[in-house]
Order: sequence, then structure tokens, then C-alpha cells
Amino acid sequence: MKVVLPGGTGQVGTILDRALTAAGHEVTVVTRHPRRDRQVGWDGVTLGRWAEVVDGSDVVINLAGRSVSCRYTDENLRAMMDSRVDSARVVGEAIAAAARPPRLWLQMSTATIYAHCFDAANDEATGTIGGSEAGVPEYWAYSVAIARNWERAQSEAPTPATRKVALRSAMVMSPDRGGVFDVLLGLARLGLGGPVAGGAQYVSWIHDEDFVRAVEFLIERDDVDGPVNLASPGPLPHREFMRALRAAWGVPVGLPATRWMAELGAFALRSDTELLLKSRRVVPGRLREAGFDFAHDAWPQAAVDLVGRARSSRAARRGRAGAAASRWRS
Repeated sequence: MKVVLPGGTGQVGTILDRALTAAGHEVTVVTRHPRRDRQVGWDGVTLGRWAEVVDGSDVVINLAGRSVSCRYTDENLRAMMDSRVDSARVVGEAIAAAARPPRLWLQMSTATIYAHCFDAANDEATGTIGGSEAGVPEYWAYSVAIARNWERAQSEAPTPATRKVALRSAMVMSPDRGGVFDVLLGLARLGLGGPVAGGAQYVSWIHDEDFVRAVEFLIERDDVDGPVNLASPGPLPHREFMRALRAAWGVPVGLPATRWMAELGAFALRSDTELLLKSRRVVPGRLREAGFDFAHDAWPQAAVDLVGRARSSRAARRGRAGAAASRWRS
């Protein structure tokens, strides 16, 4: 297939680019900063020559949007909104203008669209959309508004020849450096991987291999459109999530953190506590109904796999650094 990945240089884009290319597909990444072959430039707002790669492609997977790993200032929240809505709008314009439009447009969205809750799990049919919960910071509603506008930009695009799917993705867990798993594992290794604010809030997640497999599944299944939750069927409370991660690495204890300690830590990491404190209990209703089989549906086993890959990656980097040092000395 010819696959186009707008915004494909981030963590999730790197995972998909690597997997789809290895599977033999022709992948073109659309990015603000093209640096290698198979990358073309755009500004994420206006049509340009980049749209030529959309015409005649089979699948467009739009991942563009400002990273959520930042402080949620007014400026950053506006940038998160604008970058998502503008990119989805202009991708829709490129598809609408194509002489040979792609048969499928997968649009990244987020499981954050669902309400902060601790009881019933949220699937696509019965899940509660957030934004009006009591007792949570007001700006959490803005995150939900971002997700809703993001999806609306796709759904309203006039692309009748192209099937559209919104990927309401949970956190994608991979051992790649700088990703969410890498950050959480780093905390666990330092003995800081205990429960935050009591740890009752649910963590929704998906193993990177299942994320790729789910994308491939949706490409093949031409009878699925609209919102689809990309999340493991096994969300679990934060305290259990971190306990399993510590066990996978072999760390016996993790220091707990209060809400204000989490605020300090998030400030130091230039991130925001919504990523830790919002309870996301999201399950993959439509994927399971369509017959998708998760390879990693339980977090303890998934954590063992990811930790093993992280250790191998670290060992390989040390080996390369040692070899480089030896060459330099010689």
C-alpha cells in the first residue's frame, strides 16, 4: 500500500512508520521539518505540494498535533487545539481535492475524550463524553473540547469516497526513548513509581504491537468507520499499574506521591498532572465486536515484554557507545 503519515515523526508515528515500512508498504511522512527520504514538508495549516502524495495513496493516517507532554498553559492549550483541528481540516481538503482519493482516512484522536470516572468502563456505544465532571480542574474540559473538535474536523470533511475512522487512542506503550513508557519506567527505576494521589485513578493503555495490529486490522476491515477505541481491554488502577511495572523491572518498592508532590514533579518534567490524575477507564468495544484479538491484553505480561525490550535496547546502545569509544581510542 501507499501510506501517508502527516505528523509521523513523533513517538506513535515512528512506531507506525517502522512497522508499516518493515511490512513492505510505501510510507511517506508529512512533517514540518523533513530531514530524510520519504519525508515531505508542510505547515499543517495550508494546502501545498505535499498534498500530491495524498492523491493516489491508499491510506492516510493523520497523527499531527502539538505534543501533550507540556505544561497546560493557555498558550499551549491553544496550540494543542489549533494544531489538531487545522491539520485535520487541511488533510480533509487534500483528500477532497484528490483525483484518486485514498480509500481510508485514519485520524488520531484520544481516549481523553471520555469522562473522568472510576466505575463503569467507557466504550464507544455507552461511554460518557467528558467536560462536565464535578470536582476536577476546569481546564480538563478544554482537553475534551480539543478531542471533540479534532474529531468534528474529520467527520465534517467532504470526502465521500474515503472511509473515515477516528482513533480514540489510550497511551501507547513502547520502549522507545522519550515515550510515556520510558518516562514511567524511569520513575520506577528510581524508586519513585508508587501510587500518585492514592492511585485509584484508572490507566488505559495499549501495547505498541497491538496498536500497529489494530491499525492494520482497521485498514483491512472496510465495514468499520467512526470512532474506535484503541485501548487494551484491561485498564487498571494506577497503583496496580505501577506495581506491575516495578515488578517487571525488579524494583521492590515505589514511593507514593501526594497530589501536590505530583504537581511539583510535573512542573519539573515540564508536563501536566492531568496525564497522571485523570481516571481513564476505556475499553475497546468496537474492536472486540469486530473480532480483533489482542496479543497483550493484561498489563503485567505486557510490562514484562516492554521491560525486556527496553533492557535489550539499552544494552545495544551501550555496545554501540563502547565500540565508538574503542574506535576513537585507536
